[in-house]
Amino acid sequence: MTELQLPARDYTSMDTRCRVAVIGLGYAGLPQAVAFAESGHLVTGLDERPEVTATLRAGRSPVDTVPDDRVRRLGAALTAVDGAEALGDCSAVVVCVPTPLDAAGEPDLTALRAACGTVAARLRPGQLVVIESTVHPGVTDGVVRPLLEASGLTAGLHFSLAHAPERVDPGNPVFDSATTSRVIGGLTPVCALRAAELYRGVVSSVHIAGRLREAEATKVLENTYRQVNLGLIHEFAVYCDVLGIDATAVIEAAATKPFGFQPFYPGAGVGGHCIPVDPMYLAHSARAAGTPLRLVELAQRINDERPARVADRCAALLRAAGKAVADAEVLILGVSYKPDVADVRNTPVVPLIRDLAARGVQIRVHDPAVPELIVDGVCHKSVPRLAAAITAADLVLVAQPHTVYDARLLDGARLLYEPRRPI
Repeated sequence: MTELQLPARDYTSMDTRCRVAVIGLGYAGLPQAVAFAESGHLVTGLDERPEVTATLRAGRSPVDTVPDDRVRRLGAALTAVDGAEALGDCSAVVVCVPTPLDAAGEPDLTALRAACGTVAARLRPGQLVVIESTVHPGVTDGVVRPLLEASGLTAGLHFSLAHAPERVDPGNPVFDSATTSRVIGGLTPVCALRAAELYRGVVSSVHIAGRLREAEATKVLENTYRQVNLGLIHEFAVYCDVLGIDATAVIEAAATKPFGFQPFYPGAGVGGHCIPVDPMYLAHSARAAGTPLRLVELAQRINDERPARVADRCAALLRAAGKAVADAEVLILGVSYKPDVADVRNTPVVPLIRDLAARGVQIRVHDPAVPELIVDGVCHKSVPRLAAAITAADLVLVAQPHTVYDARLLDGARLLYEPRRPI
């Protein structure tokens, strides 16, 4: 392919102040949009949810991990719009929309397809299109590219196409969008170089992986690595419970080895938009290629079963204390998918509540950042008086160890279960 045969006037340098559009302003897209704006670019944010763009226009952040004052400081450098007309004025368009699983557990590219259609309608020569949404290998070239080329322009010839998978860890106080290195793959070498030029001014470092497929595979491998290790630790935790071993103490001891071991910790299950989802994109791709990844699929099943294991342990503790499970009141502390964030996507607390409710348990919940959690049409409101709720409950289950749940507060529990800790 002859690459980007455009007059010099149609090129825009990506390492200087330019206009960047970010489509999707959630936990991944908004931090990236803010990072672009803070580095000197003029950023236009788009989201299909009008309440998100309205919140940003009011100078507030719609995402709990991005403070309001960080948004306000940007002023006109970050604007939020409801329409897509501004896309044609941007030198780069970055797509950060969700790529979840459908009801059958298969990749759902609905939002990505819609975003690409929006971009294609306003695509012009010389633009750079970057897909940050997590996908399995082959999607950027096989799905995204044809949708964009419906514009009449050819990728790699009239516009650049790259994949730079997001690496956001919501709530991480050390690594954010700016301090985490980025992996980039391009349809062509020039596409990769243009994307690298854009990100070098925003992140700590850039690694060009090569083609699109290498970058796509990098992201699903990263999260599959975590998923498989969590599956191992959840199995190990059950084994330790049976033998009366403190699993966390063992993990912390093993972590003193400076090589060959990375600590993972048991919990109430695995949640969020990455760990329960991305490995299934990889597994889907592997099955389609005729090389099923048995370890990945087994780890997924183990992690999916973890909430039921935790519910079993709750029931056993109640019975051992002489309390009938069907009459018991269980207070669940932390309903988000990870500590100290408000995100409840795929939270393991939902299947945990279902399991306990099916056993007749009376369930109460508390979360400092989530006012309510709806499960199967039942609204579980966060209790207003935490200390009183702890002392009143027959069992307190720490599903997510938010920092507010300190030892002194938990001392008031009649019976306490922390999946990370021994009984």
